[in-house]
Amino acid sequence: MTDVQGQTIVITGAASGLGRAWAEGFLAAGATVIAADIDEVRLQAVAEKGARPLHVDVSDRSGVHGMIEYAFSETGRLDVLFNNAGVGSRTRIEDLADDEFEHIVAIHLFGTVYGMRVAIPLMRKQGHGRIVNTISRAAESGSANNSAYAASKAAIWAATRSAAAEVADTDILINMLIPGPTNTAIWGRDMPGLQPPEASFPTARMLATLPAGGPSGKVFWNEKEYALFHPENSLDARTPR
Repeated sequence: MTDVQGQTIVITGAASGLGRAWAEGFLAAGATVIAADIDEVRLQAVAEKGARPLHVDVSDRSGVHGMIEYAFSETGRLDVLFNNAGVGSRTRIEDLADDEFEHIVAIHLFGTVYGMRVAIPLMRKQGHGRIVNTISRAAESGSANNSAYAASKAAIWAATRSAAAEVADTDILINMLIPGPTNTAIWGRDMPGLQPPEASFPTARMLATLPAGGPSGKVFWNEKEYALFHPENSLDARTPR
């Protein structure tokens, strides 16, 4: 799997930011892209680039199931799944609204788990697959006003490692991608001092095209493996991605 030409790639959170940048990058490389998002208006811009738009709320288990089934039924294959949809949160625990924490966890963590749960059986049947889960250094930073987002990303790390171990006897590789400090809309304001979303595409493409026997259950940032939770890691709390 060194080329994505003709492959089917599903990307959640594809209407803007990282997901849109990856969708456009893979479309340019010749892949069939299923662009999933809750934002139907912005999805149309991705559709105009050639993606197949799909309205999906990843916190809804049935919606994620339908997304994977749609991709497979329409194209006959599922080569790569990017569990990327997410929202930002900069609220102190004591100020969280009812169900706010749960909602953020549902989008990040449950959406990722739902995606893996449905995709893995299909990938087993076809004999290969790559799954990439968006994670963050916020998982290890302990920064203030970030409990729901950070907890979700830490849990994704644990769930991904377990899932990778469960498919170790197959040609299914499940890894995690840290985009790094990126100017995306999830933080509710423009952050022009940060990298553009497309700067993370080389790492996304690398993980989508890993050869059989490649790394699995690992975290990557800037095309290199990153040791999440290493004691020497540090992070500026203003750039939680």
